[in-house]
Amino acid sequence: MTESEVIFEERPTRDGGRLGVATLNAPGSLNALSLAMITSLHAKLEAWADDMSVHAVWLQGAGDKAFCAGGDVVALYRAMTQSPGDEGEAAQAYFGAEYRLDHFLHHYPKPLVVWGDGVAMGGGLGLLVAADHRIVTDTSRLAMPEISIGLYPDVGASWFFQRMPRGVGLYLGVTGAHLNARDALELGLADRVIASEARQDVLKALEDADYRHPQQAVREVLRGFENRALAPEAEVMPRLDHLQVLSDAADITQVVRRILDDPREDAWLAANRARLAAGCPATAHLVWRMLCRHRHGSLAETFRDELMLSVQCCRHTELAEGIRALLIDKDRAPQWAYTDVANVPANYIDGFFMPLWDVETHPLADL
Repeated sequence: MTESEVIFEERPTRDGGRLGVATLNAPGSLNALSLAMITSLHAKLEAWADDMSVHAVWLQGAGDKAFCAGGDVVALYRAMTQSPGDEGEAAQAYFGAEYRLDHFLHHYPKPLVVWGDGVAMGGGLGLLVAADHRIVTDTSRLAMPEISIGLYPDVGASWFFQRMPRGVGLYLGVTGAHLNARDALELGLADRVIASEARQDVLKALEDADYRHPQQAVREVLRGFENRALAPEAEVMPRLDHLQVLSDAADITQVVRRILDDPREDAWLAANRARLAAGCPATAHLVWRMLCRHRHGSLAETFRDELMLSVQCCRHTELAEGIRALLIDKDRAPQWAYTDVANVPANYIDGFFMPLWDVETHPLADL
């Protein structure tokens, strides 16, 4: 990591305190998170949490295209393909650090604002969802698109999908559906909509705020800029009944068949069908299993299970093949291990869930 991949500032506030500002500064990759970026960000956020002069923290992405498009899976691909046999160690280091950071943000002791402008997908959505004050803009585009690369919705998705209306999380997970600011509000992924162009004005207002009561101060500033009229027309809730019908089946094979056979002429639904049809059949099974496993689980339990599953994904062939097809060779013709969801054997999916550690030795046992 170069020094500038994450930029940290401490902006003076009116009362002599400071506002911590962290900027993910890799706009060429849509601010995709590398391991070094995750480690650096976690260390600085811990320091700011302990610094009594820092009243609040702001997290943003550089540029005007993305907050964060997800994890640096290209680096993960290199680890999987260039060092056979060591992929598990690299995966454990990367995903362990990412999930530990996400868990920390969910419990951050100071007001934490995430400016979710532009693309916020995968690991970027995980950061956004974890904050106290989750801001989306008129340009926000959210998704958990892991089915396209043979992973699965992680960063706590099996926990936050459960908090959506019945069937919606499952549908989003298996289709990688794109969401806008209105959807983010209505599904509990964001708290406010503010104009993308207002970023610097909001930061200036936070510098000028009265921090005798920090959470209240931040809330009042953000409320002053909120403009829900900027949010596009919702995609999910107007189709809620239909999505719940599509997702209402006894197993994942039936769910996928219902979605793919849906004859409704609708551009948003059609894009989701196409993404599912081209996506990894094993991923659909992983989405189903994880949602079943964590229907009543805690956030910490979800992250621990995700670490096991993510390491296992790096040991199987699907993730490397999906990254190759989408981001390395860019031929968009992945050769998945199985041709469709119905042909994926149960024992193949069972292999992804083979325990790697016991309770005491789990790398995230302390969450």
